[in-house]
Amino acid sequence: MKRALVMVLALAATLVAGCGTGEPESIVDDDEVLRIAVREDLPSVGFLRPDEEYEGFDVDVARYIAGKLGKDYHLVPVLAADREQVLLDGRADMVVATYTISQDRKAKVLFAGPYHISYQDILTRPEETIMNVRDLKGRRICEVQGSNAAQRVVQERSVAAELVPFADYAQCLAALKSKEVDAVTTNDVILAGLAKQDGSGLRLSNAQFNEQRTGVGLRRGDVPGCEAVNRAITDMYQDGTAAKLLHKWFDGSGLDLSTIAVPQFEGCS
Repeated sequence: MKRALVMVLALAATLVAGCGTGEPESIVDDDEVLRIAVREDLPSVGFLRPDEEYEGFDVDVARYIAGKLGKDYHLVPVLAADREQVLLDGRADMVVATYTISQDRKAKVLFAGPYHISYQDILTRPEETIMNVRDLKGRRICEVQGSNAAQRVVQERSVAAELVPFADYAQCLAALKSKEVDAVTTNDVILAGLAKQDGSGLRLSNAQFNEQRTGVGLRRGDVPGCEAVNRAITDMYQDGTAAKLLHKWFDGSGLDLSTIAVPQFEGCS
């Protein structure tokens, strides 16, 4: 009898210890305010206005998802280089910040979505003759810290371009206009937002290379949260919100919005 009692107590202690060392609870179970990391430096995508309010396509997507999850939310700023880290160190529960899904990144975070499919494009001064990725050979292109877009031109497309590093896209834009670089290349919605805000005639090449699957970053292991976000993204497309938001932020920018369909999800494993 004593032996049986000891075994029961040991099992109970093991279960209690396991509860304290398990995976973090899902965002769908957590009653705390949902902390969503968004960009603050990308016009029309994720931008912090002078009145300290965030605006842009990604920001509206973040708000829509939070609403579908029935969550109060708090927006926190993040730059390209810190998107993984804010999840890993607990500063954010979710990242909606032009976060392109890749195998390297999937080793660190879980992705819901994608919520938007776009392409890598090229932004140039209006007098430039750069029309496609091959035209970047021998040219100076901006490389933003934390973004792999410029590296993909050199490594995946084998184009011998010169990468010039800058901290963010605002610095890239200034460098483009001052002729320190010849082109900026990244996700087309980022370039469309920059060109639209600048208003000086900077030109999108519409080169459309390297499909960009933009996802919602979550902590690894939060499969219920990922599935809930995917349901919200599906609703966003089916109820017409996705199309409205894309036209709201990118009409007049030169971005092709002729086809807007629900993206094929990556899966939540």
